[in-house]
Amino acid sequence: MSTIFSKRLAALKSEQQALFEKSNVKQPTGNGVVDRYQSPILTAQHTPLHWRYDFDEAANPFLLERFGINAVLNAGAIRWQNRYLLVVRVEASDRKSFFALAESDNGIDHFQFSEYPLDIPETEVPETNMYDMRLVQHEDGWIYGLFCTERRDPSAGAGNQSAAIAQCGIARTKDMKKWKRLPDLITPSPQQRNVVLHPEFVNGCYAFYTRPQDGFIEAGKGGGIGFGLSKTIENARIEKELVIDARVYHTVYEQKNGLGPAPIKTSKGWLHLAHGVRNTAAGLRYVLYMFLTDLEDITKVTHKPAGYFMAPEGEERIGDVSNVIFSNGWIADDNGTVYIYYASSDTRMHVATSTVDRLLDYVMNTPPDGFSTAHTVKTLTRLIDKNKQLISAAAPGALSINSI
Repeated sequence: MSTIFSKRLAALKSEQQALFEKSNVKQPTGNGVVDRYQSPILTAQHTPLHWRYDFDEAANPFLLERFGINAVLNAGAIRWQNRYLLVVRVEASDRKSFFALAESDNGIDHFQFSEYPLDIPETEVPETNMYDMRLVQHEDGWIYGLFCTERRDPSAGAGNQSAAIAQCGIARTKDMKKWKRLPDLITPSPQQRNVVLHPEFVNGCYAFYTRPQDGFIEAGKGGGIGFGLSKTIENARIEKELVIDARVYHTVYEQKNGLGPAPIKTSKGWLHLAHGVRNTAAGLRYVLYMFLTDLEDITKVTHKPAGYFMAPEGEERIGDVSNVIFSNGWIADDNGTVYIYYASSDTRMHVATSTVDRLLDYVMNTPPDGFSTAHTVKTLTRLIDKNKQLISAAAPGALSINSI
């Protein structure tokens, strides 16, 4: 083995081992709703070296990277056999995304990828790209993966090589290794993205949260997060979509919105995590927001705080597609801890933690959006007045506006 090859191989292994062994530290301050962590949990550098390098010295004497990884993002999540599993979207340098399994003992750090990427079979009409899988352990006994399947728009002219059609692909498994592909979901909408399967049957049917849209990028007449039922999953078809969470002018979800992971069932209702998109002079800005739906009528939104729940902060704002935070995976442990897995700027994966109780408190007791400046000022004024009354009623010196 040449000196160049051996030294470079040793350095690559050492650098990656340091990544695997690095412990993630909780950030010291926050808003009380979620705890962020200081380091990303997965990056392109975490992908196995044997994916990126040809270890045959005769064929690769300088140990050059042969298969480039551009980003690691938008992971579905599940607790499986006492492990925290992510089905991660890995984007190669050629812009094609594929799915890979990564797992951790504690859900916070030391995530490592499996030896091979997942083999998701194609349908009769192969897609060019697939990405952003939502994982759902359904009461029918299967684990489902719903993802975006993208094909070039056949009606586009030769001069337009970016026109695409997005639909919802469906696959299922019982061991997180071998996947069976089902036909794509059929809906009344021209295109679908961000489709999520509800974990329970509704009126004997499979229930889907959808995101109807007219075009690949623009929602058009698509009014927000939709909902529909299908009698079967093997040939899933939604005949009618109902918008349950609409887009609204001058909000964080005015341009587009879509559900993230499947909702979490609580005693107070179903907790939902979604992303909202608005347009700015610097481009589209993606944030996360939350809402709660009724336990019995899951299409009825009962509580929805104003504004965003999480937004990109610091270095999270910089990346392949900047100013973006996106989540399609979370895990609720039996002890009430919630692990929220999110990607920043389409580049890397992070984790934040909370609890079911804290999230319910946030969703149910944070004021809703009044959709005007006047209402926002009234909301703030009520809080200020309440705090002033508390300060006045407190023992002298116990509370003050400046000391809190």
